[in-house]
Amino acid sequence: MVYVFLADGFEEIEALTPIDMLKRAGIPVKSVSINKDETVIGAHGIKVIADQTIDNTPIEDIDMVVLPGGLPGADNLRENQKVQMFIDKANEQNKYICAICAAPRILGEKGLLDGKKATCYPGFEKYLKGADLSQSGCVVDGNFITAMGMGKSIDFSAALITALKDADTADKIKKAIFA
Repeated sequence: MVYVFLADGFEEIEALTPIDMLKRAGIPVKSVSINKDETVIGAHGIKVIADQTIDNTPIEDIDMVVLPGGLPGADNLRENQKVQMFIDKANEQNKYICAICAAPRILGEKGLLDGKKATCYPGFEKYLKGADLSQSGCVVDGNFITAMGMGKSIDFSAALITALKDADTADKIKKAIFA
């Protein structure tokens, strides 16, 4: 299962684009609120009802963890101990861990990007400890996928699909949405 974690202040496009494109690819995905209930408010005041809460999300069934950026959303994810547990479990199992915009900071501060190619929203590079910083909009290195920001959400989502399925499926979806 792909889990897209949502915290108040998340960047809406960075969360909803991957969810939409993964569903188009037939990949099981769930949006997960880190709040007490399913309601999460994005950085631009858009209210989203997540599929489930983190308290009702099994940690054993991870194929991919997706961390949207946006502020203070990425900070709220970083400070949540249950999100940290999901990241740790995915890392232990060599599952995909994906972060966009400000969210790669979470991985960098944990030391997970040490020796890995990675990118992030400009200005957050200092948090990507040990990473081989890239100016590419989206970077895949092993089980880590990082992207710069909202404008790279389609490329980021296509990279997620390629990782879990194949490049042909990702290309077909991009073509269907005129990306």
